[in-house]
Amino acid sequence: MLDFAWPWLALLLPLPWLLKWWLGGGFRANRVVTAPLVLLNPAVSRLEQAFAAHAPAERRYRWVWELLGALFWSALVVALMGPRWLERYTEVVSHGHDLMLAVDVSRSMEALDFELEGRPVNRLAVVKGVVGQFIEQRREDRIGLILFGDAAYLQAPLTLDGATVRALLDGVVPRIAGDATAIGDAVGLAVKKLRDRPPGGRVVILLTDGENTAGGLPPLDAARLARHYGIRIYTVGVGGHGAVPASEGAEVAMKVMPLDETLLKVMAEMTGGIYFRATDTAALQAIYQHIDGLEKTEAVTRSAFVPRALFRWPLGVAGALLLGMGVLALARGRVPGSR
Repeated sequence: MLDFAWPWLALLLPLPWLLKWWLGGGFRANRVVTAPLVLLNPAVSRLEQAFAAHAPAERRYRWVWELLGALFWSALVVALMGPRWLERYTEVVSHGHDLMLAVDVSRSMEALDFELEGRPVNRLAVVKGVVGQFIEQRREDRIGLILFGDAAYLQAPLTLDGATVRALLDGVVPRIAGDATAIGDAVGLAVKKLRDRPPGGRVVILLTDGENTAGGLPPLDAARLARHYGIRIYTVGVGGHGAVPASEGAEVAMKVMPLDETLLKVMAEMTGGIYFRATDTAALQAIYQHIDGLEKTEAVTRSAFVPRALFRWPLGVAGALLLGMGVLALARGRVPGSR
């Protein structure tokens, strides 16, 4: 669909003719009308015959010149009006959940209490693998990603592009956001990103292996905010009990990394979610079934027009017309009697 950004600039079209009228005395109140001068010369008839041969050519050049000038000005005004072609863009309706994944990347996620193919791997590696499979199965859900350590950081807003979310998660390493664990800040950021979404399918999945040791928002206050906005929190405690092997540079030592299961259970119960203990990959598999049973959110279809600028075309025409006027001016200079 053709449209103009500034259609009111069409008022400039009669400007050259108005100026010509003004300069020619069109607005003078008292114009003096004088009789045409008559040259009393016996040879005047011969002078008229001498210049009559060039009159048709001169009139023809003048007519062409005025036409080119009118077209040039019209093309220039059209370019100034900002012509554009509006292309319709429609957002597709989708039914699904709004899932915000909050993943702990603190120092404790380096603990080596999981095994993969007979070799020890850290907690974050297991979370990446299981959550990556989880993302692949949520093809109709909008998924976002938050990483938290000393503070919470949004890595991916809610999107249907699960492949990008998984790629971002695969590139994460432990301690990328610091050594501490800001659980409250992570949940608070997730609530902020979900609160404006349609109700029914707004879910936070919190994966952590420790206690709240950083951040400015207490976890229970964040859970109350989630409950206020109708957002469910599914909490997942990652790792085993007691002392677990953890890397210390090139060495591996046994360390106790406490997990505040009571806090995670309370946060889940406050919002209508469930707490899971992820000692193996079966924990997140159970979350799949619970989320599938929730009411799905319907995304509203929106249509918008994306403008594509077309001013180059009338501007190019104006340039070509200006070139033609220049060529005509040179041609007029070579016509006898045209000067």
